[in-house]
Amino acid sequence: MRLTHDLFVEQQQKLMMTPELRQAIAILQMSTLELSQYVQQELQENPLLEEAVEENAELETDEIEDKNEDKTEDWLEYFNDRDIGISQKDSEEKSFDNFLSSKPSLYDHLQFQLQMICLNAEEQAVGYYLIGSIDAEGYLSTSLEDVATSTGVDIQRVEDILHIIQSFHPHGIGARDLAECLLIQLRQYGKEDPLAEAIIRDHLDDLARGRINKIARALDTTVYRVQEVGDLIRTLDPKPGLQFSSTDDIKYIIPDIIVEKVEGEYLVVVNDTGFPRLMVNQMYADMLRKPDAFSCDARKYLEEKMGSAVWLIKSIEQRRMTLYKVSRCIVDIQRDFLDRGIHYLKPLNLKQVADMVEVHESTVSRATSNKYMQTPQGLYELKFFFSGGIESCMGREKISSRSIKSLIEDLVAQEDAANPLSDQAITEILKQKGVQISRRTVAKYRQEMGILSTVARKRYD
Repeated sequence: MRLTHDLFVEQQQKLMMTPELRQAIAILQMSTLELSQYVQQELQENPLLEEAVEENAELETDEIEDKNEDKTEDWLEYFNDRDIGISQKDSEEKSFDNFLSSKPSLYDHLQFQLQMICLNAEEQAVGYYLIGSIDAEGYLSTSLEDVATSTGVDIQRVEDILHIIQSFHPHGIGARDLAECLLIQLRQYGKEDPLAEAIIRDHLDDLARGRINKIARALDTTVYRVQEVGDLIRTLDPKPGLQFSSTDDIKYIIPDIIVEKVEGEYLVVVNDTGFPRLMVNQMYADMLRKPDAFSCDARKYLEEKMGSAVWLIKSIEQRRMTLYKVSRCIVDIQRDFLDRGIHYLKPLNLKQVADMVEVHESTVSRATSNKYMQTPQGLYELKFFFSGGIESCMGREKISSRSIKSLIEDLVAQEDAANPLSDQAITEILKQKGVQISRRTVAKYRQEMGILSTVARKRYD
């Protein structure tokens, strides 16, 4: 056998992930808010990008600048007038920002209460340390031993100060675990009960799982009494610190797609109002046409920025068109849902939409990732409209799993609490409604929705 080296020509097709292609893919995945932040960053970094101006402007640029200069001079003259009696210091003191009120944080609230207690400097220092070690949910996140070591105070005194803090509002604050948190609230609300304390200390897990009979046997009492105490425990707050959570933590969802029904037809609008329309700076574009206007390095830099600006504008437009096509397809398929509600949601997968829009499945997946659609039925994530289906009886089309979950939820909400429906009973009812489903699938859907078992849902009169 003789080994030789040969040269030959071969043609291959490869997809090269250029930086521009990566940018286009990243832009497609961005939500409206993320794209707005990205566009603002690009406007700051790329001198060849600028916000598009209205085409129907009545004034030329020079006239606008002259008018702005005149206005500036008028305003300066106005504020320099000594007769109006407003100084710079006065304007700062009377700023609207100084009239804004803010909700005190949990730590501010606790520190204020600590200052009202007559403690010496050392004890107050320990109190501040303990308050600083309380997490956002209201639980002490460090051990008393560590606090004693860090502050140089006897551990018994640390525990005494902790008990003082645990008497503060909101009730249950400074607890070291859930049981202690609930016990503190029982004491503060004056609802101390030996049975409630025993359940909290030893049977919280059984109570959460609805094992009332087991608790009654273990504590030698009746199921009615356990049920009554369980209702009391459920009124307590397991995370008292969240009462003082900052309003800044609230996240608002900006819909990427808006669907409205106009004269019987659904209109699909891509929400691009959150970021400005972009255009290439015409001054730089004209200067680039002059071959001797820049040095080689400067021209290379501007040409790179020009290419980046043009590609960004194209990528944003491509994102808008892809979002519109995918959303239009979803709206056409899910028209029954938009008209009549979740019970009429149809099964749908990425491949169906990809085939109709004539793109790859991965493109549909990126286009629907972390994006929301505002519809007459409410605000939904685009991924919500994609779900599997189950064959219905009598050879009809498949029914969406989300629709079946909604049916199960409605049946449980309407059941007799003293005699709740079993999974088998729910299965039989669904079959009567034309939904062919097994008991095991009903149990699976029930668990996914966080609905307790029949035994746990049972109420004793």
